[in-house]
Amino acid sequence: MNAELITAVAIGIGLAASAGFRVFVPMLVAAIAAKAGVMPLNESFQWLASWSSIAIFGTATVVEIMAYYIPVVDNLLDTVATPLAVVAGTLLLTSVLPIDSELMRWITGAAVGGGSAAVVQAGSALTRLTSTKLTAGLGNPVVATVENIAATGTSILSLVIPFFIIALFLLLVIFLLTRIRRKLRRDRIHK
Repeated sequence: MNAELITAVAIGIGLAASAGFRVFVPMLVAAIAAKAGVMPLNESFQWLASWSSIAIFGTATVVEIMAYYIPVVDNLLDTVATPLAVVAGTLLLTSVLPIDSELMRWITGAAVGGGSAAVVQAGSALTRLTSTKLTAGLGNPVVATVENIAATGTSILSLVIPFFIIALFLLLVIFLLTRIRRKLRRDRIHK
């Protein structure tokens, strides 16, 4: 496997899973990252790096975050957010996958990206329902705050962590090669 594919999959899965917490936060983070040149997009997803996308996702993010602090609306939002999270997760993973086959890219995006978003969204919805049941909805703003932080944090970390992993891997390889070279040098001297 090549590093480009591994990095793309890591970024895509992280962003897709973040869509399970909030649909539009990872879309906004991805749009900003793509505009800044940090996140490479497939040719058919260049629209994501436009100022229009950033404005739309920014507005949608603010509305979505605020709506989750309104009692009753937060639980209703989960029914709408579940299919939207699957779509967002699919788009986010598909947008970065360096796979030549368009069909395989979409199938992988839907299965892995949409699936990741669905699993996180289901957990999030169940947590909110439990909070509503146990606290009569008074604990839901705490749940919403934790989800907002998780969506933002995971989205940002999704962009950064793959590069740290690659850097750590390279450092490990350099360290091991240096150790091997020293051992070979010592063995030659002792012969």
